[in-house]
Amino acid sequence: MVAPPDDDVLWARSVHYSHNGSPGIIGVSVGVRQGEVLAVTGPRGSGKTTLLRCLSGQLVPREGEVWFNSVPVHTMGALSRERLRRDRFGWIGPEPDLLPELTVWENAALPLLVSGASHRTAKRTACAWLDRLDVAGFARKRPRALDRAASQRVALARALVSEPSVIFADEPTAPLHRTESALLLRTLTTAARSHEVTVVLATHDEDTAAVADRRFALLDGRPAGAATGPSGPTGPSGDFPEGQAACSLSA
Repeated sequence: MVAPPDDDVLWARSVHYSHNGSPGIIGVSVGVRQGEVLAVTGPRGSGKTTLLRCLSGQLVPREGEVWFNSVPVHTMGALSRERLRRDRFGWIGPEPDLLPELTVWENAALPLLVSGASHRTAKRTACAWLDRLDVAGFARKRPRALDRAASQRVALARALVSEPSVIFADEPTAPLHRTESALLLRTLTTAARSHEVTVVLATHDEDTAAVADRRFALLDGRPAGAATGPSGPTGPSGDFPEGQAACSLSA
């Protein structure tokens, strides 16, 4: 294994993953600095979600390495990866996935409650994030009382409530109208910059990608522009040929 660059909080080298024998991502290498917002772009089916799930430890690459703060995620056992996701990572997807039996504030506070925080602390912190996202008025209601935009804002509060090191945002604005999308992205990026949270944002939308500090494009599971031949040059996105030691893409 090659040690990751010192200035990258999240780093992957030559990652391959297949879905039931069909390639998902092929030879992907990327690094992300602390506090950086990276947009992973590409059309639907290009491998964006698969890459985020590999980087977050939800999936284990068939080949390659994934590191978080110099810890090799790809060698961790299932329980260790689960703890890592609970304690250090936040996740928001295109569906809010709120638990219908819990109130809105309980849904937002869930990461804190699971990790053992007191009821009072969890509620206070969750309600503060709900207030920032303009959904505090729903705190005592059940998710069925919310429309799609408000539900997605609660999901973002849940992702932010434990002040994670990294937030993985997989097409979080896909179900939202432009105004609602702008509010969600503004809160996400403001929180990232004020708390030095790293954000890996998967999107096929140009306006959403525009909020990022840098972009990393995928096409058919490969870095966009990467050579498909055995000896072609690196592509314009700054990707590495297969087998070459990766360095930070943040420069």
